[in-house]
Amino acid sequence: MCRELPQAIQETGQEIRTFMPKYGCVNERRNQLHEVIRLSGMNLIIDDSDHQLIIKVASIQSARMQVYFIDNEDYFKRKFVVTDEAGNEFADNDDRAIFFARGVLETVKKLRWTPDIVHCHGWMSAIAPLFVKKAFADDPFFADSKVVYSVYDNPYQTPFLPHLADKVKMPGVLDEDVQDVAAGGSFANLNKLAVRFADGVIQGSPSMDAEILDYTKNSKKLFLPYQSPENYVPSYLEFYNQVLGK
Repeated sequence: MCRELPQAIQETGQEIRTFMPKYGCVNERRNQLHEVIRLSGMNLIIDDSDHQLIIKVASIQSARMQVYFIDNEDYFKRKFVVTDEAGNEFADNDDRAIFFARGVLETVKKLRWTPDIVHCHGWMSAIAPLFVKKAFADDPFFADSKVVYSVYDNPYQTPFLPHLADKVKMPGVLDEDVQDVAAGGSFANLNKLAVRFADGVIQGSPSMDAEILDYTKNSKKLFLPYQSPENYVPSYLEFYNQVLGK
């Protein structure tokens, strides 16, 4: 999805930027990643600790498309994605998600690019809608941006601690804004937080957690049910236009 959708959107004449975490399993030499010095070097404070934001980029030649990688030695050097070799979930996955969301938005600002739509895929990006709509609400780069959030059926099992609500606090983010995760960052609660601040929600997997689905429907947000691989691109394009009010 995150490989083919940006290319399809780009081929319609739209300008896109694609971001993902630089997980340790991504081979830098094979994929010819290189650090973008002019974008790197900022420190982000996560849970009262400084973490350096490193931006790397690689090209998908066949698609004439670049991918930006959000990197940090503390969070993304390990060779696995969200669990260790034994299948145990990393205890700092919440911090990694916060760092990724903030890192993307800060990098977009450095690129001096104003997105019409920020499309967030899955729980690792679930905090981005909150940041766009609250912490960056008055920033000229995001003031008019719409947010689309895709929910996937890839739950984590160990809920994030309630301290997550404090970790995501930034100027502009109020206690009432993080009430969904104040009691604990379960998979359902984190997705509810994303849905709450999204302008549109997409069911990205054939099945969807019933609690999240009910919450989404009750929110009255624009909602796109699951689309098959054969027809999702035109459906997504139409949905983007709906979100933009076209």
